[in-house]
Amino acid sequence: MNLTENPLKELSPTSLYARYSGILSLSDIPLVLVNTDGQVMHELIPAPDFCTYCKKQGGQKICPDYKSRFNSDKGEEGRFTCHYGLHNIFIPIKKHDETVGFVSGMKAYSQDTEYQKFMIDVQALREETNTELEFIAKSIASLKTVDENKMKVHEQLCSHIAKNITIDLTESTKNHADSAVARLSIEKEMLEKKIIDLEAKNMSLVVNPHFLFNTLNCIARIAYFEHSHKTEELIYYLSDLLRYNLKQDDQLHTIGSEIDNIMKYLYIQKARFKNRLEYTIDVPENIKAYRIPNMVIQPIVENALIHGITPRRDGGKINIIAHETDEEVIITVEDNGNGFPRDVLERIKQSENKSGLGFRSTDKRLKQNYGECYGLEIVKSDFSGSTVAIKIPTQITGRS
Repeated sequence: MNLTENPLKELSPTSLYARYSGILSLSDIPLVLVNTDGQVMHELIPAPDFCTYCKKQGGQKICPDYKSRFNSDKGEEGRFTCHYGLHNIFIPIKKHDETVGFVSGMKAYSQDTEYQKFMIDVQALREETNTELEFIAKSIASLKTVDENKMKVHEQLCSHIAKNITIDLTESTKNHADSAVARLSIEKEMLEKKIIDLEAKNMSLVVNPHFLFNTLNCIARIAYFEHSHKTEELIYYLSDLLRYNLKQDDQLHTIGSEIDNIMKYLYIQKARFKNRLEYTIDVPENIKAYRIPNMVIQPIVENALIHGITPRRDGGKINIIAHETDEEVIITVEDNGNGFPRDVLERIKQSENKSGLGFRSTDKRLKQNYGECYGLEIVKSDFSGSTVAIKIPTQITGRS
């Protein structure tokens, strides 16, 4: 096909980038659009300098290794390794069943072929391309080495783009509805692959905490054998605290488990602040059986410590008290710190800072579970300290 007539030339680089920026962000391996003559039309992910300046003809055409493998009659896709050891792919772009170009890419070493990078004859390249030795050396050094899984993902990405461009080039002569269905099918497949990728990343988030807990437990055992029993205890408490904090589910937890978590948190903070922190916890056993959303009390206690006790040179005291009426369970967190200034209190109510966001989000969680009559209340906040109450119903909450 004549270069001036090639439909790839009509594609706008701006529209290509805008349309495929989402999936292009999934890879950093080169991806280039070329016509059947090997002419570079668009570089969506630029080729490495080595391929652009040391192998191409003036940077406008792909290397002879690519060109020799194009077969516009059959329109086949392929994957090959060039004589420098770089892995490459090419996937046809068609219009009316005629191949008008290719999506080409990869241009990277695998672990099996990386050794060939160090066998490139730099002097011969210098004479062949009339390029400075320093530039050639830097270009070779910047060539990527990627694993097989990443190559497969990139190949799928190139295939999606080739299919989409094929639809773009043919939809003007085909039924628009059929084209839309085909496009949606491709987009659906891409989204499914993204979901799988996100699920895989989520699995790594599940594994990593276990690694952390195992490491903490290992350190605790070392502390035990070194007779550092206080350190051992703190590490086990920290491990339990992290494990509980990761339980971000929708199930209700007992007040007892929340209080146990807070005791470990305050025990660790006591080791840090020593005599600058005192605390008491007075929660009757019958109240511990009631259920509340997890991580509701602990942020209030943490706020009392950070904003109430820490700023005071002599420290202070935190009291956690719970009592039950006929209709409500009320848990109060008291501190004898400096309290909230009036402007800070107003920002908390309006959720204009991180502290406000924490209070309002916790209050919202409680209201979603129990209704608008329940939640958080700042009972008082002045220079004698702050008191925050958590109110939940006795009837709906139930016991475990």
